[in-house]
Amino acid sequence: MPLTILVADDDFATRLSITDYLEITGYSVIPAENGKEALGLVEEFQPHLIVTDITMPEMDGYEFVRRVRTRPAFRLLPVIFLTERTSTQERIRGYQMGCDNYLAKPFELQELGAVIRSLLDRYALIAQAPSHSPKPEPTPTEARSRANSQPESDFFTQKSETDDRAYTSQNAPSLTQREREVLDLLTEGLSNIQIGDRLHLSPRTVEKHVSSLFRKTESNNRAELVRFAMEHHLVGNW
Repeated sequence: MPLTILVADDDFATRLSITDYLEITGYSVIPAENGKEALGLVEEFQPHLIVTDITMPEMDGYEFVRRVRTRPAFRLLPVIFLTERTSTQERIRGYQMGCDNYLAKPFELQELGAVIRSLLDRYALIAQAPSHSPKPEPTPTEARSRANSQPESDFFTQKSETDDRAYTSQNAPSLTQREREVLDLLTEGLSNIQIGDRLHLSPRTVEKHVSSLFRKTESNNRAELVRFAMEHHLVGNW
């Protein structure tokens, strides 16, 4: 399944040239004429990356990206701004809104392609890799000391084995069976659409599970969620 990129630009020629280039490169492209239309398409298609102009009618790129970032499921979504606004203050504002990279107009399509590939590769690594090396096993003396200093309820417990059973570990939240399935696939770098295809769920249902995972782990984005899951052994152990 090709990766999906949303391209938002009110200039038809620019939008068409980017769309044609990316489709030839092997991506699936969703075009939009302005930020308002693009926002609805993000919800519908859940792209892997956004390329957007800043100056657009109805809703500019800044507001579009700001609204995208308010949705927990899209906080890690890579965003590239295309713009003629190249002043330092404009660039700072863009980064504050949540963009990952700037390309000043006019730009080369090959450069845009390289930036897109770089961002997609980086975010795939963030989603799949643990944040640090595994901790060494404690010595018997250390293990006994920890056991004596912590209440019994802090250690790993397993609840009733139903389809909706939940698990807890030290300092870890209780997750349902379905949330653990979504979390396992999320750590593989799959998008919400791909997770839905794998688990036979609608994208909206997957988004609800992802939002629940963000809330339970107090994570702000997928990278933090994956890091939390690795540190608390919430994946691959059931």
